[in-house]
Amino acid sequence: MGKKVKKEAEPPPKDVFDPLLIESKTPETVVLMLSSPETEVLTKACDALYKFASKDDENKVTLLGLGALEHLYKLISHEDPIVRRNAIMVFGIMASNHNVKKLLRELDVTNPLISQLAPEEDVVIHEFATLCLAHMAVESTTKVKIFEQGGLEPLIKLLGSPDPDVQKNSLECIYLLVQDFQNRAAVSELNVIPPLLELLESEYPVIQLLALQTLEVISKDRETRIILGDKNGLDCLLKILETNELSDLHIKTLAVLGNCLEDVHTLQLIQQTGGLKKLLSLLGVSTVPDIQKNAAKAITKAACDSEIRKILNEEEVEKCLLNLLETGNDEVKVAASQAISAMCKNVDSKCALGLQGIPQLVQLLSSDNEEVKEAAVTALASLTEASHSNASAVAEAEGIEPLVNTLSAQRDGAIANAVAVLTNLAMQESSRVSIQSHGIMSALVEPLHSTNSQVQSKAAFAVAAFGCDAVARTELRNAGGLGPLVELLHSKNEEVRRNACWAVTVCASDEPTAVELCRLGALDILEEINLSIKRKNKFSEAALEKLLDNNLSQKYSRLGYLSSSNIITNGFYDCGQIKPGAEFLSLEELSMQELTDRRAIIFINAKPQEDLAVEKAQDSPPPISKIGSKEKARKGKGKKEEEKAKEVTDITPKDPEEINLENSLWLPPSDIILMDYINDASKTILPLTTTREQVVALAQFVADRMGGSIERDKLHDFSWELHISEIEFELKCNIVPIGKIKKGTFYHRALLFKVIADRIGIGCSLVRGKYNRAWNEVKLVDDFPKGIAGLLLPPQEYIVDLMFEPGFLIKQGSAKADQYKRI
Repeated sequence: MGKKVKKEAEPPPKDVFDPLLIESKTPETVVLMLSSPETEVLTKACDALYKFASKDDENKVTLLGLGALEHLYKLISHEDPIVRRNAIMVFGIMASNHNVKKLLRELDVTNPLISQLAPEEDVVIHEFATLCLAHMAVESTTKVKIFEQGGLEPLIKLLGSPDPDVQKNSLECIYLLVQDFQNRAAVSELNVIPPLLELLESEYPVIQLLALQTLEVISKDRETRIILGDKNGLDCLLKILETNELSDLHIKTLAVLGNCLEDVHTLQLIQQTGGLKKLLSLLGVSTVPDIQKNAAKAITKAACDSEIRKILNEEEVEKCLLNLLETGNDEVKVAASQAISAMCKNVDSKCALGLQGIPQLVQLLSSDNEEVKEAAVTALASLTEASHSNASAVAEAEGIEPLVNTLSAQRDGAIANAVAVLTNLAMQESSRVSIQSHGIMSALVEPLHSTNSQVQSKAAFAVAAFGCDAVARTELRNAGGLGPLVELLHSKNEEVRRNACWAVTVCASDEPTAVELCRLGALDILEEINLSIKRKNKFSEAALEKLLDNNLSQKYSRLGYLSSSNIITNGFYDCGQIKPGAEFLSLEELSMQELTDRRAIIFINAKPQEDLAVEKAQDSPPPISKIGSKEKARKGKGKKEEEKAKEVTDITPKDPEEINLENSLWLPPSDIILMDYINDASKTILPLTTTREQVVALAQFVADRMGGSIERDKLHDFSWELHISEIEFELKCNIVPIGKIKKGTFYHRALLFKVIADRIGIGCSLVRGKYNRAWNEVKLVDDFPKGIAGLLLPPQEYIVDLMFEPGFLIKQGSAKADQYKRI
């Protein structure tokens, strides 16, 4: 038998490379492998890079620097599913780095990643694609791209994935996307509510929390709230609150329900199913501060709607809020106080809250926590607004003192609302007196200095409320409060300016305050405001008028006119027409000037020096003489005038040292002659039966004491200037008491006529003309025409001639009247 020959193995083909196992220990080499055409190499390279990048953030930065992302970007669309999966895994793990995200946006990876969310793709691809999108969705431009490239729909579908990581990443991405309004509207249309409600039952708390956070955001839209109600979502949320084991979800659940409370339809649905009562009872028994706080905040938001307030009142939400005020947590107290403020817009709630809540809120005013103090006083402001009973309750709860103390709080809101509460209380006389006894005007000085417009406005309004009392005005004046009040007239805020004008109007009710306001520049500011069409208002006009009406010397100097209601009292002086912009000096300042050849200052003072000294020492404003009261004089009380005149002349001079007092006070000179004039006029003119007779008699009386009648063609020979100069030289002063003048021209006579007429009750005005002219205007009813009885005729205005034919009445508007004014 022949021998069997062994056959040799055939050599491999020449073009086939033998398998080579490469072990690389540097990321640079692995990144180079990403350019390989071999699937196995790419798979292993991506896997190695995933493990490397997972270790720390520094490794991610290293791979970024080696250009790994550019290679991986090409692989996320690779035909091999394993390569594609591994490449996306690297993207997902690296996307947490800020610089990586920046490059990913430049590479525009969102579209290829969204394409990997198809249902047929591997679950690992879903997990890391959604992870990468979630990392990138924190940036607004990426949100827009995901929305525009149709990423919302596949993300919502993946909420039903069996893999919890896919659910979490998809949910997180959706949560970030719905922060934008347009995405919120889109997810509702894509039916996101049912899968979100299903995820509330997930066994993973992080998924439950993300679902609630997403529901909180999207439930801000009314459409979503309606869908929640239709899908029984409200019951689902209430069940979470009832489950103690889910207490870590209660805060976010309350946030979602809080949004639902803002919708009347949804709230009615909760109420009908008993859910609202259940919610409030759960809140009542909860001791968790965050739950209590968020529930109160939800009520605050919901109470913005009147219908919702009505529903909440029906469910007695007030009891719940009052209980929250008793907690030991300051944040809860703040939230409860804010909710009380919101509910006060409902009348029934305001009544219920005021009855029990005011004592508690008053106690909170003494809190060391400034935020608690602010919230409490804000609630009190809401409770006392247009409510006399609640205002009384604050006073009864001894709230006035802590309220006044709150005016020095650190927070502007606390100060503004404390002022508001005190102003509300001031509507009642007893409370206003009590508040004034606590030095309210002094306490308001600091708020008037505030830079906060709300504080400024409230403080100015409070000054107007309390300034109706003379003692309060004196306190404000002495405390330096008029200065900052005048500064508020410059405010660009319309409400501040209006309230400041109103406060000036009230404060200018007495002469000393009006004079001080004028000294501080209020008059100039108001004149400027009233020249502006935009800034002028009825309050600024009223303030200017009131200021001048109680500072007649300045009014006559500026306007050259005093009406019949402007009663000239002691202390009035005529220093002539003041030039625009010139400073108006007080009588004391004028008395300190050296004797000049300028126009004399005519002074009115029918009061003994001793009386003036006592008044000055008591630092009280010179009272308007009772005998000068126009109303009383017109009632025919001439006898009292006569008795008063006798009384002042019979006063025994006091000891000189007593008159000097302790201080060397400047006192205006007394005018005994003027006192005699008033006394004589009271005796001779008041008994006359008609006003016309009184006017004529008074005109003749004035003319007789000022040099008699003057012939028109000899007016220039009437040397009154020399006479006045002689008096000035005699007194060594520019101030001349009117009684000293024996040769008076037009403006001397017109002033004396007005002074005496005001004292004996004859209504007349004083008008300054040009070239030393001045005249008086009176309104008289003409006699009935013959044969006609009982006909009521309107009064006619006349100018009283005091120079040429004293007592002659010149009809206003006639040629003679014009001639009298011009001659």
